[in-house]
Amino acid sequence: MSEHAPDSPQTFDYKHVGGRFLGLVATAIVAFIAIFAGAASNPTQFAFSYLFAFTFFLTICMGGLFWVLVHHSTDAEWSVVVRRQLENMACLLPVMGVLFIPLIFVAPLLWQWMQPENAQDPLLQEKWPYLTPWFFWGRAAFYFVFFTVAAVWLRANSVLQDTDGAPRYTVFNRRLTFASLPLFAVCLTFAAIDWLMGLDYHWFSTMWGVYIFAGSVLSALCVLVLLITALRGLGYFQNVVTPEHFHIIGKLMLAFTIFWAYIGFGQYMLIWYANIPEETIYFLRRNTESWQILSTALVVGHFFVPFLLLLPNPGKRRPAFLCAVAVWILVMHVLDVYVIVLPALHKAGVVVHWMDFACLAAVGCTVAAVFLKRLGDAPLWPLRDPRLPESIALKN
Repeated sequence: MSEHAPDSPQTFDYKHVGGRFLGLVATAIVAFIAIFAGAASNPTQFAFSYLFAFTFFLTICMGGLFWVLVHHSTDAEWSVVVRRQLENMACLLPVMGVLFIPLIFVAPLLWQWMQPENAQDPLLQEKWPYLTPWFFWGRAAFYFVFFTVAAVWLRANSVLQDTDGAPRYTVFNRRLTFASLPLFAVCLTFAAIDWLMGLDYHWFSTMWGVYIFAGSVLSALCVLVLLITALRGLGYFQNVVTPEHFHIIGKLMLAFTIFWAYIGFGQYMLIWYANIPEETIYFLRRNTESWQILSTALVVGHFFVPFLLLLPNPGKRRPAFLCAVAVWILVMHVLDVYVIVLPALHKAGVVVHWMDFACLAAVGCTVAAVFLKRLGDAPLWPLRDPRLPESIALKN
């Protein structure tokens, strides 16, 4: 046991999983069978529904990697006790690389610039050679290679430090982070451009990468709150994670709620003011017919509701309250990704399809099952990180 937390188990006991792991695996298998059967009859709907589900979980994993990078680059103390769970989230990025494979087979249905009949489009010709299949798939491979190497390497060094407490692992991870942060910014930005903005190759926004980034890091914080609270409920993190840590996470959730709204409004305002047809088509489609209802709900639910809930300090120190807000924000993030992806298919209005939910279940249960399977492979927090005592004794 750690001398800093004598009453708290350090390693996850799989007895707490019970039948949940098998339930997740079974649900994932059934959901994949269902959506692949649906893809045979309606491949276009499958393509967009799967991209929607894939993007939602990918953004959470990328957000987890971002917070690990921030921890090491700023030499943060407060996040030491929760960093291992962020590392576990980031290490799901190789799994997301595998889950990306189905999109390869339906790529022309999603990204219409791949279709031969659009080859003579003047706007497409101006974006050559960026929008060419060989470069597109090469970029995708590079994104996942970088995400995998960075996430796995950072976690491996963190776990190695649990054995001997050598400061060299902290120093190396800090250097690795300084090299990784610029690549992370490039990969997240261009992945968002390629896979989401690329749904309409006529449209463009210079703020798009930052908008996706804002939703990613906020959703990762929400998942972190839910994970830590669930583990504390099972007897872990006692005397390790305190209300002070929840308070800081709550403040960050508030900050990135405001940041998401600021970037979203800035993007909308600049496009509205410039009134360039190639730019305005994105918002025109999402502010007409039934899509306008979801867009309005997104503004209210993703900003005003969590902003008002997170503004008072007392709530940010209560795990149950913070979990409720986190669940709400994650639901809004689902809506955000849905409004980004599905209008490219259903241009006339919202058409909810069963494959939207089945794809969420397939990808989500797969990711959750892998996370649970790995949870006990290493201690739940960095046992011998040099900053652990300061993190446990945190006051803010």
